[in-house]
Amino acid sequence: MKGCLIKFFTLACFFLFMPIVQADVGIPVLSVETNQSGNQEYSVTLQVLGLMTLLTFLPAIIMMMTSFIRVTVVFAILRQALGMQQTPSNQILIGLSLFLTFFIMSPVIEEVNDKAVQPYLAENITAQQALSAAQIPFGEFMILQTRESDLILFMDLSGTPALEEGERVPFKVLVPAFIISELKTAFQIGFLLFIPFLIIDLVIASILMAMGMMMLSPLIISLPFKIMLFVLVDGWALVVGTLATSYT
Repeated sequence: MKGCLIKFFTLACFFLFMPIVQADVGIPVLSVETNQSGNQEYSVTLQVLGLMTLLTFLPAIIMMMTSFIRVTVVFAILRQALGMQQTPSNQILIGLSLFLTFFIMSPVIEEVNDKAVQPYLAENITAQQALSAAQIPFGEFMILQTRESDLILFMDLSGTPALEEGERVPFKVLVPAFIISELKTAFQIGFLLFIPFLIIDLVIASILMAMGMMMLSPLIISLPFKIMLFVLVDGWALVVGTLATSYT
């Protein structure tokens, strides 16, 4: 017990006196400097800290500012329409959705890399300028997929005044409007996917009722027919192709 207290006291002293030692040797841990143009530049340590904090929002950015919403919802509705609750598994659907999202978003990602990431790595622009440059491609992508009615709704809710010609929509309005529009589009595609499988269920249920087989579940009989129909029409290629072309 005494040894643990000594180790804890030593460690506490180290963390308490480390800033003083660093200050004596002149290591810029957290500092903000003003350059010749009047802009503020942050030390590398502070930039790394901000980058690590930004990475915590990366899952939300992938899910809510890309095509990931539409793809995952359509795949979930498709699995429900087929009548298979666990096949394909959630891991497979999420993995397919991620790769399809990267495929659809590749032009936007390349533009962000050319206009924001590479100039920042070459130290031609600051971190704030890189962040502002990265917002432009994502904003252009989202505004093309967002319905005007959804934009007006969130502009009214947030009290945002009418935009002038050429003025960009604020992200606080654009992101929720884009999410609502993506969900609406995904449900529309899912409705069209549901119709042929629903017809098969109705036909099988009518045949079983006419034969007097009331105790036999129609889902057991209709499932092989739905799988066969989906395979014969090359369903995965049709669904993935429809999702990819819906963003062009």
